[in-house]
Amino acid sequence: MKNLLIVLLLLLPCFISAQTPEERIEKMGLTIPDAPAPAANYVNAVRTGNLMYLAGKGPSGPDGKWITGKLGADLTVEQGYDAAKSVAMAHIAVLKSELGDLSKVKRIVKVNGMINSLPEFTEHSKVMNGYSDMMVTVFGEKGKHARSSVGMCSLPYNIAVEVEIVVEVE
Repeated sequence: MKNLLIVLLLLLPCFISAQTPEERIEKMGLTIPDAPAPAANYVNAVRTGNLMYLAGKGPSGPDGKWITGKLGADLTVEQGYDAAKSVAMAHIAVLKSELGDLSKVKRIVKVNGMINSLPEFTEHSKVMNGYSDMMVTVFGEKGKHARSSVGMCSLPYNIAVEVEIVVEVE
């Protein structure tokens, strides 16, 4: 009995500090936006079994306008990082809309990041770290994922970044 009490006391900080993804977002001073509508003839997400495939989303600024331009010409790595973070929030909005509760996310499985860049631009992974960092901040260990970061000669509407993901859900 004494050993059980000791174990419970040692685990107590884990239970007290445990936060939901929504609480983490609020703690960052952010608000989950409305899920962006698809820009063409597709849906935001398709679920099959316990996997959810989210359509590619692009970045938008606080004014709601697309973040556009090419990395290495019009945008810096830091601006690309922030653009990728905004795409993460768009995907979080889709997950919230589809699942109702972000705690139903079991794992961010795979992230495919496409960077609108000049051919000589080579820092794609630094741009995509904005997306990855946001997912790990919001979902903790569940936010760690496999990832690809590739350069593109163009993206729709000249957006700076487009990301699509696969998520394991309850």
